[in-house]
Amino acid sequence: MADERDNPKQAARTEQAAPQAATQVAPGPHLFGGGFSTRRMMLDVCIGLLPATVAAIIVFQLYAVAQIVICVASCVIAEALFTKMRGRALTIGDFSAVVTGLILAFSLPATCPWWVSVIGSFAAIGLGKAVFGGVGQNIFNPAMVGRAFVMIAFTSFIGASGYVAATEGANANVTQTIPWQFSQSLPDAITQATPMETFKQTGQVTPLVKLLLGNTNGSLGETSALALLLGGAYLLIRRVASWEIPAGAAIGLLVVAGIDNLLHTSSDWTVLHHLLGGAFLLGAMFIVTDPVTSPLTPKGKFTFGAVFGVLVMLMRLGTNYPEGVMFSVLLVNAITPLLNRWTIPRPVGGPTPAPAKK
Repeated sequence: MADERDNPKQAARTEQAAPQAATQVAPGPHLFGGGFSTRRMMLDVCIGLLPATVAAIIVFQLYAVAQIVICVASCVIAEALFTKMRGRALTIGDFSAVVTGLILAFSLPATCPWWVSVIGSFAAIGLGKAVFGGVGQNIFNPAMVGRAFVMIAFTSFIGASGYVAATEGANANVTQTIPWQFSQSLPDAITQATPMETFKQTGQVTPLVKLLLGNTNGSLGETSALALLLGGAYLLIRRVASWEIPAGAAIGLLVVAGIDNLLHTSSDWTVLHHLLGGAFLLGAMFIVTDPVTSPLTPKGKFTFGAVFGVLVMLMRLGTNYPEGVMFSVLLVNAITPLLNRWTIPRPVGGPTPAPAKK
């Protein structure tokens, strides 16, 4: 049989029929698990929030159900609307809008008026995500952007006084939350101030057992520390959240809180009260662990978490706010690019040698 080299046309046909190898050059890692998708991660976050959801419904009853449904539905509608306006394919199927709605609902008081929740949801998706390009492009946590927006715009409903049920006068909030279910029989939790506000104003300390189990007032995500720890452990096991971030956050908070306890030995509000009280665990387990707005390197993640924990304590101790999770999240999100640059891992074999001078 004649060699193909003797027949140029036959050689060309053979070369054309042979599959061409596609050469791709890209930085590592080069291993990818097909099942580890955005949808799967978001579903895991939803599952991780289930214990806290159950605890919130037990404590706040229909008020918790209303806030969760309103925020999730509003975020999904906002996601569909802003995506359509930009001429992009719908992304509501990845459940990222659902998670944003859940986190936003968990950061709001049970008595927050429904229209404030809707505005916060649209601000979270529009200002927190859509303006940056959509899923995976945002530099700030969308839920915290929405929360900050309504915090500034509607202070009377989101501030400390907004957590306590007010049924009469201009500041009435309960009648605007779920008016179709309003009655004079209110959950006990929303008739009293939050534990941190109570301590800040009167010095009264809430027992640790109540903070652990969650029979206290606060945002939906400030109820049960035990439920948040269980859900956070699930995320760590599933590797949706990096352990370095909550570990760094806990150490940062404990160091500052421990120094404060040493300086104020007469205070009954201990390190454990700071750890279990307020929205710290919600922030450390479910908000700052967002892979889009957190650093990429292990050292960067730990530093990121530690700065978050320190900022939370500085907000609590040095400002008029009894809680500082929201502002702390936004501040550490802003320094994520710097942490990525400052914590670049050392290449195997040492740094690349500089080119020799000629």
